[in-house]
Parts: sequence; structure tokens; C-alpha cells
Amino acid sequence: MVSEMQRCPFVAGDIAMTAPSHSPSTLRTISDDLAAIVARLAPSVVAVHARHRLASSGFAWREGVIVTAAHTVKREEGISVALPDGSTAAAVLAGRDTGTDIAILKLDRGAVELPSLADASSLKVGNLVVAIARLGRGHMSADFGLVAGVGSAWRTWRGGSVDRWISLDGGLRAGFSGAPLVDAGGQVVGLCTSALLRGAGVVIPNATVSRVAEELLAKGRVARGYLGLSMQPVELPQSWVTQMSLASKRALVVVSLEPGAPAEQAGILIGDVLLALGDKATVDTDAVLAILGSERVGSSLRASLIRGGARIEHTIIVGERTQRDGCR
Repeated sequence: MVSEMQRCPFVAGDIAMTAPSHSPSTLRTISDDLAAIVARLAPSVVAVHARHRLASSGFAWREGVIVTAAHTVKREEGISVALPDGSTAAAVLAGRDTGTDIAILKLDRGAVELPSLADASSLKVGNLVVAIARLGRGHMSADFGLVAGVGSAWRTWRGGSVDRWISLDGGLRAGFSGAPLVDAGGQVVGLCTSALLRGAGVVIPNATVSRVAEELLAKGRVARGYLGLSMQPVELPQSWVTQMSLASKRALVVVSLEPGAPAEQAGILIGDVLLALGDKATVDTDAVLAILGSERVGSSLRASLIRGGARIEHTIIVGERTQRDGCR
């Protein structure tokens, strides 16, 4: 999405350059189509009042359930939602996951129309998309732009697993976090957030929203494994690789430990070189995060280490990561 200052040169310049090749009727058709998309989605979009002063947006995920951006939910009580019919309803926080920036609210009353959903894998770089928000006083707002980048599954800086990388061509305007992103066919492909990439909007695809929403509705949280240590990449000496028959020269060195956390309780020390957890090599921090899924919480995990030039093993009982409020 683009700011007003960014958008004005784009609209004025590009329309001026292309005007000779487009009739007024063609431009009017495009304009009317965009307006029709916004009007069609408006009954599915709400304004969420869950933080001081500034509201965010959300949209209907299933009957009585609203999905929004977790970093905009700053309180657990006193949450209200401005509905499409102009009324206001109380909402209960069913759960939030700061790792993927998804929060789920349950409405105590009021119907919100379910939107048509589409698979975000259909998006391509350069596709036109529309973000549709309902701002604090309940009026609609729209922002359109381009899909700036697409890619494979990725992990957020908070450890959340997102099924597809989708970035927009600029930052989201105030109130647009939690808004649905809509493709040219008028179908919602995901949830917009400004909290996972500085200076640009990111889209959490429907596949991720669905997976996280189901867990939040069932458990109230998304569990993630926790070791309580900080690591940085290190390249091992070739002599160690040869002597210990290591598969890679890349590993992680422990640079800090949280007091009383699982790693310290297991006997891990600062300066230890972590080679593997279980049967998975730990060549970078992403590899560690991939290992620490919800199924690992409470289980034993064998850590293969180098300490003082010798290879050793310790067993860690994986804890559960505590979620923190907000992403910024």
C-alpha cells in the first residue's frame, strides 16, 4: 500500500502518460469496479477498539468470530467492535498469537457478513490489490496498490510460521492493520499487518489465519517451544569438522542464558557450540525455531554440543514461550 504523498504522483503521472491509450469509459469502468469491490466487502469489515485512541480493522472469519491484528489488541477486557450497520457490540478476546500477529475475537451479538475467501497462492508480483478498513468512527476506507513480493513459507521475528511471503508496495495507513486484503476478483486473500516488516505492509495469508484461528479458538493460545538461550552463528574450524565427522561447518554458539530457563537447568553453558537438537542440525537460528513447534512443549530434546573441543550431549526439557503484548 502507498501513502497519500506516494500515491498522488503515481495516479497523476501514470494516468497522464496513459490517457491517450485509454478511453474515459475504460477508466470509469476500472474506477467503478474498485468501488464495487469495496461496497461488496464493507458488510464483512469492522472497526476494533482494543487499544488507546486508535482503532484497528478486522473482518468476519466465521459466524460470530472476528479476526484482527494481534499487535492492535492491547487489552483483554472492554473490547468493542463497530459493526457494519453502525451499531457497537462488545467482543471477547478468544486468543492472540503475537508470532503471526493474529488475534481472534468473539462477538456477543450482531451479525457480520462472511466474505468470500481465496487462496493467496494465486497472487503474483505486480497484481493490483485493495485493503479495506473500517476506521474508528465506523466509516469505510480503502487503499489500493501492488503486490511487491511473494515467496515461500517464512518465520517471523517472533517465531511464528507463515505459509507464504506476501509484501505490499508501501506502509499501511493508520487503522489498516487487521484489514482484509482483497484481490481483483473481490475475494479476501489474507490479513494486513504493519507489525512484521518495518516500513511496509505484510499479508498473512488465509492458510495461516485458518490454522492459527483454529488453535486460538480451541486453546486460547498458540504454544511454541522455549529454551531460554541466545545464539549466534559460528563457522567451525576444519580440524573439528574432520575430527568429529561433522556434516557442516556451520553451527550456533550460546552467547547468553536466561536464569532458570530450560537450557540453564539442563546444564548448557555460555560458549557451548550447539550442533544439533534431536536429529536436526542447528546451522542457524531459523533451524532452531523450526524444531520448537507446539508439539515439543514439555518433551525431552537431546542437544549435541561442543564444549572445550570435545563433543558432549545434554537433554533439555522444552518449555513454553511466553507471549508478550504487542509487536511494537
